[in-house]
Amino acid sequence: MVKSVLYLLCMVSVKNVKNRSSSLFYMQMTTPIAIEDVRREVKILRALTGHKNLVKFYNAYEDEDNVYMVMELCTGGELLDRILSRGGKYSEEDAKVVMIQILSVVSYCHLQGVVHRDLKPENFLFSSKEDHSPLKAIDFGLSDYVKPDERLNDIVGSAYYVAPEVLHRSYGTEADMWSIGVIAYILLCGSRPFWARTESGIFRAVLKAEPSFDEAPWPSLSSDSIDFVKKLLNKDYRRRITAAQALSHPWLAGHQDVKIPLDMLTYKLVKAYICSSSLRRSALAALAKTLTIPQLAYLREQFILVAPNKSGFISLHNLKTAVAKNSTDAMKDSRVLDYVNVVSSLQYKKFDFEEFCAAAISVHQLEGMESWEQHACRAYEFFEKDGNRPIMIEELASELGLSPSVPIHVVLQDWIRHSDGCLSFLGFVRLLHGVSSRAAHKA
Repeated sequence: MVKSVLYLLCMVSVKNVKNRSSSLFYMQMTTPIAIEDVRREVKILRALTGHKNLVKFYNAYEDEDNVYMVMELCTGGELLDRILSRGGKYSEEDAKVVMIQILSVVSYCHLQGVVHRDLKPENFLFSSKEDHSPLKAIDFGLSDYVKPDERLNDIVGSAYYVAPEVLHRSYGTEADMWSIGVIAYILLCGSRPFWARTESGIFRAVLKAEPSFDEAPWPSLSSDSIDFVKKLLNKDYRRRITAAQALSHPWLAGHQDVKIPLDMLTYKLVKAYICSSSLRRSALAALAKTLTIPQLAYLREQFILVAPNKSGFISLHNLKTAVAKNSTDAMKDSRVLDYVNVVSSLQYKKFDFEEFCAAAISVHQLEGMESWEQHACRAYEFFEKDGNRPIMIEELASELGLSPSVPIHVVLQDWIRHSDGCLSFLGFVRLLHGVSSRAAHKA
């Protein structure tokens, strides 16, 4: 049985036994689960290697007692050490450089269906001691594969960086985004957003407390930087921004090193849109008309990444082709390709950019914004003009897929205006969420 894992970093002697930034890392492996974790780490690193902000993996060897992992030597030390050497915080401009590199490699992993599950400053190394040397993500020992429509349930990670949904045992790639939010908070102000003397106390703070933006230096920082961190530290994972969305956030937008990657959230939303009723699609089209220029910029980037030419239209086959261009062996192991194949096999006409915005809009993310009420009210005004019409309760029940056992006249009575039979504002907002029969019954 394999008892230990040895991390050998290339072109160095193997005398030091300190941490993964040294020449050799030694860790006791005494359980079958721990051994399986190492083998999965080897598989993931072997499949992912190629991104400039990912530690290079060369090879792995195994004998009766050990697993030997040969990896890139990073001599610049941990991100945590750099933070401490700067007196506990970075300037906004320097923090942007760090965040862009972190988001770049994490978005790459997420597109491949890999969730890191232990993102923290200690797990990012600088390749050299030079001030502008690139960051490298390391330590994929807790990483795992996850499909866009699946949830993980084991509690892993580091207490200060663990997401609320991890503690609730139901999470996906959004958990990494919470950890990045914690890192961003630390970079900008030098302290942790959630703190307690015990691990259980930290968990309670993560679940219940809100990070403070009142004390120095927050009042002196830009509103965009604060908004950026808040969008990452949203306790509702559905309202949290993805790595691709974070890279297109106004705080980072326009930076010379920013490159917006393909976002798997787009595929999830497009699938839900296609499977929705025509009434809900009309409601989403009205909501899309309220989007701001930055929100449209992100969607425009996603549309361009999928579009094969300048015809102004994309098909579901184009969605599949775009993913295939970014495919690695990790994407096959995570079965992300299987998910994309399901989406591309659905029957639907081509999208122009206007309908793509309606299909790829996240109602939950908009709902988490302070401007949500204005979005909803303006959208309802558009819907009243273009998509609202008299609708029978029985027709609405059919649209929502309610079973015959549901007392529809009781459940749906406030969804329709009694004056003209059209959808009410309350019904419109609920329809935007694609209310299931179970949710409608509860409502």
